[in-house]
Amino acid sequence: MHAHAQSSRPKTVPRIFTPETIDTDLIVGELLDGVGAVTIRGLFTADEIAQARQIIMEESNSDAQAAKVTHFQGAAEREGKINLQRRVWNLLAKGDVFSRMAAHPVLMQTMRAFLGTEFIMGSIAANRILPGGPGQEPHIDYPYWDYHCPQTHPSRLNSSFPLNAQATIVLDPFTEETGATAYVPGSQRSLRYPDESDRFFDRCERMLGEPGDTVIFFGALWHCAMPNRSTVDRSAVLIQYLPKWVKPMENIPAALPESFLDTASPDIRQLLGLNYPYPEILDAARGGNAEGRTMMKAR
Repeated sequence: MHAHAQSSRPKTVPRIFTPETIDTDLIVGELLDGVGAVTIRGLFTADEIAQARQIIMEESNSDAQAAKVTHFQGAAEREGKINLQRRVWNLLAKGDVFSRMAAHPVLMQTMRAFLGTEFIMGSIAANRILPGGPGQEPHIDYPYWDYHCPQTHPSRLNSSFPLNAQATIVLDPFTEETGATAYVPGSQRSLRYPDESDRFFDRCERMLGEPGDTVIFFGALWHCAMPNRSTVDRSAVLIQYLPKWVKPMENIPAALPESFLDTASPDIRQLLGLNYPYPEILDAARGGNAEGRTMMKAR
């Protein structure tokens, strides 16, 4: 197992905001050109955190064999430890608290500034790492997550503009002992999938936090969950936000009951991509002009 190397170099700490001090210009600058992550404290009440955690514990306890799909856990699967890291998917269907989290006004405000006003949600899930649970392979997130095969992506793809933002809502203490997310500050500035020559574990810092904290980071930032060497769980809600035209990772609307979609708030409808009509069967679409500057003014 890798350990976080100790050194005399000063630690890099993500800039901290509260709902009252949110500055989206500063956050966008930090995500693109700075450390690559920020922390927002106080978005959710203790009751909301407890409610979300209870649902996630119940759902993940019913998946003791870790039958649900997960990512970046190849080593854990080989070692027979994959059951110590459990995912809970389709959270919107499992409790109203997750809709409130996904569409929190501060997160909506921040993502509109970072990803465009009509951004969507690509995934909302939970990650629970049990005591003794393994860490992950250092990686970057969807849609960059297979950039270890860059030939499958467009030429000159770069991270000067974002195709992803991640929000980690901390449900259990994120400490070095519990396996708080490791990351290399500033690594998002040059789009590349990390490899062994990058000495990730020698250079990484941690996204430390307490229950109720929310860490927002650019998905091009090199990062990974670390091993849980404690005697307590380490769990979090993970939300992926995308520009409106990036294909989502999860087909969330298809997993939700029709009654949920019919009563969804305007913000949730936006997050589910229901306001963006494409791809569309254009042969069966309503006739007339549907796009162009004049059409946009009429909307």
